[in-house]
Amino acid sequence: MNMYSTLNRFIVIIFICLLPFGATYSQTILTDRPDQTEGSSTVPKGSVQIESGVLIAYTGEGLDKERQLLAPTTLFRVGLTKGIELRLLSQFESVKDFRFGQTFNGISDLEIGTKIQIFKKEENSSEVALLSHLVIPTGTDVLTNNVVGTINKLSISHVVNENFGIGYNLGYNYFGEGNGDFTYTLAFGIGINDKLSVYFEPYGEIANFEAHFSSFDAGFTYLVQDNLQLDFSFGTGINYNMNYLSLGCSWLILANK
Repeated sequence: MNMYSTLNRFIVIIFICLLPFGATYSQTILTDRPDQTEGSSTVPKGSVQIESGVLIAYTGEGLDKERQLLAPTTLFRVGLTKGIELRLLSQFESVKDFRFGQTFNGISDLEIGTKIQIFKKEENSSEVALLSHLVIPTGTDVLTNNVVGTINKLSISHVVNENFGIGYNLGYNYFGEGNGDFTYTLAFGIGINDKLSVYFEPYGEIANFEAHFSSFDAGFTYLVQDNLQLDFSFGTGINYNMNYLSLGCSWLILANK
C-alpha cells in the first residue's frame, strides 16, 4: 500500500470516528482558511477580517524538486454591505529551485476582488456565493506572472446538521494564455466541541483543461475567542508529488454598532 492510499484511509477513519461526537456550537468568525474551499459567507457590513498564515510546500522530486515558502500570506476581507465584501491578498514568497540551487525571494502578485453572497435564507441550510479576484502583475520580477489574471469561484455550502457541514467550489482561472484552468474543491467540516473543528478535503485542478492534478488536505481550527481563530493544515498530491504544512491565525474586527 502506498503513502497516498494509507493517508486516505487514515483520514476517512478519523472522520468516521469523530462524526458521532460533534457538538452544537456557534461563533462570530467564519474564515476562508485553512482549507482550499472558499466559504459562502461574507464578513459583516463595516467589519474587517484578517486571515494570515505561514505555508511551506514541496513539489516535484529529485532535481525537479521545488520548495515554496509563504511567510506570511495575508487576506484582508472588508464588509462593504450585507452580503458583499472587498478582498485583498498579499504575500511574501520564497522559492527554492533545487536543480540550480537558487532561491528567489519577493512579493507575489497582488490579488484584489470581491465575494458576493447570492443566496441565503435563515430557514434554509444552504448558501451560495460568487467570488472573483483580479491578479495584478505587481510582484517581484522573478515571481510575477507579468499579465493580469483572474480567479473565479462559485462557492456553495450546506449545513447537514448542527455539527456537520459540506462546502464545495467550482472555479475557472485564466492567466493570459492557453485555455485557463478548471478548479474544484469539496470540504467536509465537523464540529468536535465549542472550540475545536476538523475538516478533510479532496481538491484539484485541470490545468489548461488537459492535465489533471488531484490533491487532498486535512486540518483543524481552534476558536480562541468568538472573533479569533487559530488553524493548522497539511496536504499532499494524489497523482503528483506535492506536500505542504500551514499554520495560521484569523481575527475579525467587528464594526461599532
